[in-house]
Amino acid sequence: MSSSCSCRTSLLVPEHSLTRRPRLSSPLVTVMVMARSELMNKMAFAGVLNDADITKALDECKGADSFDYKKFFKTCGLAGKSADDVKKAFAIIDQDKSGFIEEDELKLFLQNFSGGARALTDAETKAFLKAGDSDGDGKIGADEFAVMVKA
Repeated sequence: MSSSCSCRTSLLVPEHSLTRRPRLSSPLVTVMVMARSELMNKMAFAGVLNDADITKALDECKGADSFDYKKFFKTCGLAGKSADDVKKAFAIIDQDKSGFIEEDELKLFLQNFSGGARALTDAETKAFLKAGDSDGDGKIGADEFAVMVKA
């Protein structure tokens, strides 16, 4: 018998558990991540939009294929905001900071206002893009967005 001892064989925990990160899939972690997302969204629109107006606008389009961008912009209060506030909103929605809102960003449009909001359906996304993309380049620029908001 060898005099050297393997410390791994004397441990009471499986070897793989020492090298793997703990799983973060508990309901509490999920709630904490969602709460952080909600807080970040509220902070992003703080000073631009009223939380109660955002909630009302989101409630009006909870059902699939019920999103109407004109109604949404009016209800959340963005339609009545200054050009600077509309630019701030555009910057928040332009997640990749490309200077444009692309189709994938439009699909998740509502989640900019509340992390728990639904994604737009494909039909809603395509209609939204078609309404805002006045130059036909497949994306919505800041000026196009401003026109949409004020329509």
